[in-house]
Amino acid sequence: MLVVAVTLAFAWLAGPFAGAILWGVIAAILFAPLNTALLHRAPGRANLAAASTLLAVIAVAVIPAMLLGAALLSQAAATVGSLQSGEIDFARGFAAAEQHLPHAVRGWLVDLGLGDFAMVRERISRGIASSLQPLAGRALDIGQWALAFFLSLGVMLYLTFFLLRDGRQIINRIESCLPLPPDQRSLLIARFVEVVRATIKGSLIVAVLQGLTGGLAFWTLGISGALLWGVAMGVFSLFPAIGTAFIWVPVAAWLLLTGDLWRGGALFLVGFFIVSSVDNVVRPILVGRDARMPDYIVLIATLGGFELMGFNGFVIGPVIAALFMAVWDIFRDARPTA
Repeated sequence: MLVVAVTLAFAWLAGPFAGAILWGVIAAILFAPLNTALLHRAPGRANLAAASTLLAVIAVAVIPAMLLGAALLSQAAATVGSLQSGEIDFARGFAAAEQHLPHAVRGWLVDLGLGDFAMVRERISRGIASSLQPLAGRALDIGQWALAFFLSLGVMLYLTFFLLRDGRQIINRIESCLPLPPDQRSLLIARFVEVVRATIKGSLIVAVLQGLTGGLAFWTLGISGALLWGVAMGVFSLFPAIGTAFIWVPVAAWLLLTGDLWRGGALFLVGFFIVSSVDNVVRPILVGRDARMPDYIVLIATLGGFELMGFNGFVIGPVIAALFMAVWDIFRDARPTA
């Protein structure tokens, strides 16, 4: 009882840095092979190997993520300014789409109670205007958010260093505390690390590739906000069965409805044959068929994780699902056959 109480108290204490701890563990798991290779080249230099690996983490992941975030904020601010100034006018685009709608579609909209296009345009304009008002008020929180971000980043990097340097000892301690036979403990840890590494590596790399491909397609076609669209497609690529189509299909449909047939058709072809196919081609190579979880489990875990934990749930959900499957695989293999 005392062990449970103290553990819960420590978890409550570390709660504000849960995201930093999560990403520190992920970085240590993903970059552990590099740290091991450096240790083989310099035996007995654990501090040097961990520090070098940490520099690689900063160069490969942290700095690009910060540059992307800065560019994303800049483009988001420019987009908000264009909406406020009227340069981007959804109401005018809606009116253009209305002119290109077939009579049958117009009749269907009338049956749904959406036949008054002027009223619908007015509602869209009011909704966009009201959604922009809170953004100005939140501008005062940027300094506080930046301080919290860099504090969490420091905690993450600090933790990553020690996880890389002392990872084997930490794993041995955790393994010794598991209430399982020794062979099952070792198998559980090995299986869990394998599935987590494959799942996270596959999800993150596929998200980056699909976001990059989709963003380049938007930029090539001259669609404004290409960076925003690319990041959105990268995020939605984490959802199986939904994926990047949640972004490029409505945009392509909007272009077609507003009479921009060439760009709408080109975006549909690129999205269907290139962006969506990245997942089918790249993920099996990175994850492998043995470690890959079924899409329905990934979808439930991702949606549930996002609902409960926000952005970090994109990672925590699949990780919990991976642990769930690893435990049940060990339980199945441990049962005596009849």
